[in-house]
Amino acid sequence: MAQLSLFLVVLLALVIPIFMARFQISNVPTAVAEIIVGIVMGSSGFNLITSTHDLTFLSNLGVILLMFLSGMEIDFDLLQRKNNPKGKSQAGKTVDPLKTAITAFIGIVVMAFVLAYILRLTGLFSEVMLAAIILMTVALGVVIATLKEKDILGRPIGQTILLTAVLGEVIPLLLLTIYASVNGGNAEQLWLIILLFAAAIFLLRRFKQPYLWFAKITKATTQLDIRLAFFLIFALVTVAERVGAENILGAFLAGMVMKLLEPSEATKDKLTSIGYGFFIPIFFIMTGVGLNLRSLFAHPSSLMLLPVLVIFLFIAKAPVVLTYMRYFQKKNAFAGGFLTATTITIVLPTLQVARKLHAITSTQSDAFILAAVIVCILSPIVFNSNFVLLPEDKIKEKVAIVGANAVTVPVAHDLHANWYSVKMFTDKKNQYKTYDSRVENLTFLPNLDEETLEKGGVFDGDIVVAANRADEDNIKIARMAKEKGVNRVIARLSEVDSKTLTEFNEKGIEVFNSTNVHAALMRAMIESPTVYRIMTDTKNILYSVKVKNTHYTGRQLMDLEFIDQITVSRIKRGDEWLIPRGATEIEPGDILVFSGEFKVADRVRDLLSKE
Repeated sequence: MAQLSLFLVVLLALVIPIFMARFQISNVPTAVAEIIVGIVMGSSGFNLITSTHDLTFLSNLGVILLMFLSGMEIDFDLLQRKNNPKGKSQAGKTVDPLKTAITAFIGIVVMAFVLAYILRLTGLFSEVMLAAIILMTVALGVVIATLKEKDILGRPIGQTILLTAVLGEVIPLLLLTIYASVNGGNAEQLWLIILLFAAAIFLLRRFKQPYLWFAKITKATTQLDIRLAFFLIFALVTVAERVGAENILGAFLAGMVMKLLEPSEATKDKLTSIGYGFFIPIFFIMTGVGLNLRSLFAHPSSLMLLPVLVIFLFIAKAPVVLTYMRYFQKKNAFAGGFLTATTITIVLPTLQVARKLHAITSTQSDAFILAAVIVCILSPIVFNSNFVLLPEDKIKEKVAIVGANAVTVPVAHDLHANWYSVKMFTDKKNQYKTYDSRVENLTFLPNLDEETLEKGGVFDGDIVVAANRADEDNIKIARMAKEKGVNRVIARLSEVDSKTLTEFNEKGIEVFNSTNVHAALMRAMIESPTVYRIMTDTKNILYSVKVKNTHYTGRQLMDLEFIDQITVSRIKRGDEWLIPRGATEIEPGDILVFSGEFKVADRVRDLLSKE
């Protein structure tokens, strides 16, 4: 029976996503589907799968890897204000995603404790702290997957929802650790948790340089990057258990350390494949197997808890909707609030800890899990049904061009509206009068000092182009933009001295020199007329795109469904340029340079760049 149970679980882990893809079930997270199937196949249903020693061991590894990968999902750049600039929201107001997310999450914490006390007063559930922790959690993985599907992770509302979800995963984990230490009789050892964070910092510092070396010497038979990841997991899990913290906190910290080591896309893909390809599905299926709905329905008090918990899980996120409505379109704010109600990732480990501490009965635990499953089914459906992609949500990059002249105005008109949102600025009155009627977003700036540029929103973009007539203005603007954390800065310089060029190269500032460009185009016309025609063609377009979509990695160029509609000129892999052939296999992070008709090239770029 034990071997049959293991076989059935592994079979179901394979069949469930295939079934969902075949019948196009996209609104329900795969994790939720796996729990539901586990319920059907376990003691609540056909009783074909039972908990065995092997399945318990694999399930425990699954939850540890789930927390590790959750830690790796956190984008620390978003938590830095210089990489989290203020921008215009859908309602036209200035929004700071980090500040808005913090405000929303404070509201969640307050509401969660109020609702937890109501549960206690009504006699439905007595553990206030435990209930509050569960009510304030957000399923970061589900949120990220949904936002990626809508392709709004880089927009103000997407960043705000994402940061709210990050707080909804990190803060409950820390509170769970404190709760477990106090209720587990280890309150006097609570200070030792500091050792866990110290160990994480030590491992980060110790392995930062070796990791870069590992990445260079690793090969198929050693996989040093993956071995290092598992060493970090078990090192921090061991330290966590030794100091009286929960192993899931150690695994979560290990994921954060691994993220800070800046692993390659290939390493991330391999770790995700190991986790979600085998261990994590077993954890979710076994969670469903362990649910005993017959027992739950036999206990009226626990059964009564179920609808109350479903309602409370939604009410707990009401402050999110109210906060978002101040900055975003009401319908999208409502949808965003519903999405943050998804709560499954942290709930399951939390209930595992609570059962171990005997702080919750098995039927109450089943009620919490079933409520989380119901909410996880409803929330993405409500979000997808209500969220409306506005024009600003579809824009990929914001470009700020300083300087309105005969060079920049045509460029602003020619930049593809599907990929760029362009704003132009000028400090010259005559240029403003000349081009104001021709340029949609042209702003006059009285001068080019830092305060005026920042107030005008020049540094809010993803790309800043300093293209004034005077080189000294462009040098000054480029330096300021880079200091403000703008991702790409381009400076137009008529004359470039070696000192400035060296400085700009070190800072990552790109230089546009008209003389060099004209000479390069003339040389291309003489030496490679076909290349010149591609660059100047008005019907076709030349693109370069970084491959992020794992659906297309590991595949040969000849196998891509759109390969007959585009021409791939070059592939950049690291610092090496490859000549593309039909058998060339695409790897994560490859940069493809290709040309094609506008609509086709747009679609291909969109497909390859999706994360």
